[in-house]
Amino acid sequence: MFNKKIILLGIILLGLFFACTIYAQPCPVCVVAIGAGLGFSRWFGIDDVISSIWIGAFMVSLISWTLIFMRKKNWNFHDDGIIITLSYIALTYIPLYYAGIVGHPENQIWGIDKIIFGSFAGSFMVYVGHWLHAYLKKINNNKSFFNYQRVVVPVAVLLLTSIILWIII
Repeated sequence: MFNKKIILLGIILLGLFFACTIYAQPCPVCVVAIGAGLGFSRWFGIDDVISSIWIGAFMVSLISWTLIFMRKKNWNFHDDGIIITLSYIALTYIPLYYAGIVGHPENQIWGIDKIIFGSFAGSFMVYVGHWLHAYLKKINNNKSFFNYQRVVVPVAVLLLTSIILWIII
């Protein structure tokens, strides 16, 4: 188990070293890469709570990107934010339920399904990260303290949350 953790840490650090600018446009390759990453997280034995933190963050990103895209195209309708959000939640949890991953009685933490708990924690922490970025920018005369602060702060909050839950579990 220890060797798998070292390998995972090496992959993460390598990914951070070679990270480049991305554009807020979900693509099929990104979705496949995230799916593969989640598959590898199971292979490495990473708990579902940890990997689902990133599922929740990804859902929030997809919801935001979809709504921004719709606003640019003037495709607005009554309660579109609620409908888009519920659609992504259904598209995430229903397949996981039928695959036997969500709703399994032995896959719970504190009486809540691990994937649902983790994804809601990840969704909440993305908002905390964005709030923290806005706060830091406000106290610095509406300027970021460093380049890519808007991306780094929420990802750092998610990473810190993942590490804390990894230690607890």
